[in-house]
Amino acid sequence: MEIDFLITSFVALFVIIDPIGLTPLFVALTQGMSAKARRKITIRAIGVAFFVLMLIALFGETVLGFVGISMPAFRVAGGILLFLTALDMLFQRRTKRREDQSEEEADDPSVFPLAIPLIAGPGSITTIILIVGATPGPIGLASAGLVALAGLITVFIFFSMADGLEKLLGKTGIDVVTRLLGMLLAALSVQFVLEGFFAFLPANEGAV
Repeated sequence: MEIDFLITSFVALFVIIDPIGLTPLFVALTQGMSAKARRKITIRAIGVAFFVLMLIALFGETVLGFVGISMPAFRVAGGILLFLTALDMLFQRRTKRREDQSEEEADDPSVFPLAIPLIAGPGSITTIILIVGATPGPIGLASAGLVALAGLITVFIFFSMADGLEKLLGKTGIDVVTRLLGMLLAALSVQFVLEGFFAFLPANEGAV
């Protein structure tokens, strides 16, 4: 297990997950929640993401292939689901729902969209598959586990700064950032769909 390979893999996963860019989105998705509630959501999201990435590391593309799902199809599905979340953010639907609910009943974004597909999405899943494939056997699996764990620890660190970021921005700032990030998330979701669509085309050109 080469240190250089682990460092390179970690950097690749860090860039793909982009915890720095995810933190404002985390603040927007958990707007108005207490530090305790945010900590629970962070731990749950990281736990689910780690489980998904390790499942992929163990079984690779066979997990999706078993039910006949290709990576391009996974990208398209993830993009469509992200777009629905982006609409909620743009029109402040999540905030309005929380005003009529207690904190315990409020929307929990830990599994979707935080864990899947923002943290454990097509990009990070593909990266884990490549890490395992580079060194087959237990060493490849251990490499993937170490890289995934290191990447998720950075996510935890950045998400822990959410309270300070919310205080810095204030309610008006959060509202503005939420709508702006809703636009960016909508664009990202469209990119996911397009990438999945164009990745699917070459495999089916001969059938047309």
